[in-house]
Amino acid sequence: MSYYIIIRGPLGVGKSTIAQRLAKRLSAEYVPIDLVLEKHGLDKVDKDAKCIPTENFIKVDEIIIPKIKEKLKKGKKVIFDACFYHKEHIEHLIQNLPYPHYIFTLKAPLEACIERDGKREKTHGRDAAIAVYNLVSKFDYGVVIDSKKKDVEQTVNEILSYLKEPDR
Repeated sequence: MSYYIIIRGPLGVGKSTIAQRLAKRLSAEYVPIDLVLEKHGLDKVDKDAKCIPTENFIKVDEIIIPKIKEKLKKGKKVIFDACFYHKEHIEHLIQNLPYPHYIFTLKAPLEACIERDGKREKTHGRDAAIAVYNLVSKFDYGVVIDSKKKDVEQTVNEILSYLKEPDR
């Protein structure tokens, strides 16, 4: 059964780690939106809005959707990993990928996200962590999971518990 999962939340919350682990457990295609943005020069912050504009995420969707549709058509599962701080970006994916889907918002306290970001090889910095945290926190979408109170495996297992899939 093909479907896709959107893992969203602030930077440092554990999205990539959880999405990669989930992709491995489900033999799914892993799609890191941030890397696609960067690869195509679309990761530029709009100085007025202080974030990457919605249009850049829509451009990324237009780049990846044809390949994702092919994978889904062949029965593959797909895991998207991004902050998804623009609701329009989520809705654009849903509108253009007419397949079953699940959306999970990961949460943790701001200071925990800043601390985790600081431990990365390529840190984004406190100001970026705060800005993204504030953007993502403007709305919840899908199932909300507090990743601060769980380790990676517990979070992955909680996500798996929501999937309607007999072959897990």
